[in-house]
Amino acid sequence: MSEQTAIALLGVGRWGAHLLRNFLHNPRARVVAVVDPCLEQLEAIAKRFELDVFCTTQWQDVLEMNGLDAVAITTPATTHNSLITAALKQDLHVLAAKPLTLSFAESVQLCRLAEQQQRQLVIDHTYLFHPAVLRGRELVQSGKLGPLRYGYSTRSHLSPVRSDVDAMWDLAIHDIAILNFWLGETPCQVEAKGSTWLQAGLADTVWATLTYPSGFEARLHLSWLNPDKQRRSCLVGENGSLIFDELAQDQLTVQWGKFDEKFRPIAQSREILDLQNQEPLQQVCNHFLDCVQHNRTSAISSGWLGAGLVQTLVALSESMQANGKAIDILKI
Repeated sequence: MSEQTAIALLGVGRWGAHLLRNFLHNPRARVVAVVDPCLEQLEAIAKRFELDVFCTTQWQDVLEMNGLDAVAITTPATTHNSLITAALKQDLHVLAAKPLTLSFAESVQLCRLAEQQQRQLVIDHTYLFHPAVLRGRELVQSGKLGPLRYGYSTRSHLSPVRSDVDAMWDLAIHDIAILNFWLGETPCQVEAKGSTWLQAGLADTVWATLTYPSGFEARLHLSWLNPDKQRRSCLVGENGSLIFDELAQDQLTVQWGKFDEKFRPIAQSREILDLQNQEPLQQVCNHFLDCVQHNRTSAISSGWLGAGLVQTLVALSESMQANGKAIDILKI
């Protein structure tokens, strides 16, 4: 493989355009083709980025291009299985938007196919490359928070409302990925209840509980209906609480403190953690290029990690359909 990775973009909607921008400005990548089924969207993107590459509405025209090394797929999740399968069978490396698929079985099949083809399947779980999430993991692993007691997360806004998946599939994957990354483990049991106000069959507000093998529990609130936008995750420990508030000026803070013998808070203090100034998506692209150019499995956001998150989401969906019944999750 040459020093530059020849890459094609499949899907250039809102997120695909961000990926395209990053790859166009990355000296280790060479964008050779752009695909989108909407001709109007394709023409707008070509004009916006002044593209001088092959642009088409037919993805089949691209996968067999000579010299193509990899594809980045940001099409709807319902198309991922067929597109990723086709790309891997053409011996191409794949960067896929989350979720990997909407089926755990399909996700596992894709991971196995990538291994058989000796090609890299990396999932764009952007938060795993966010400076606050990376710094938060360092703090958790240091043990300074003391034994962890519980966690909670809120991800909500007033629209946009999707019609292809519910609020849980749309929003929860981010918070589960962050929690798993911080804790170094994945849920063994989940419970979820959802409310449907806008669209029949699609929950727009969800409350969920994740239980981990260590006994740690986290509560998630996900909604398309809340009047205020929130992006907040917290781990509560014996010595202090780690707070990641993406919308705050100080995104990552620690509230230190304990209780005295009469259960009164003592030694309270707030610490603002310094963060590196880097764009998470740029780090995703760099990481993917590392995996491709060294043909090395991602240690951060592999296909198997993506499959595990899909497994958790499927279990949460099953729990919602059973009115909050606890669902056990077998480790992959």
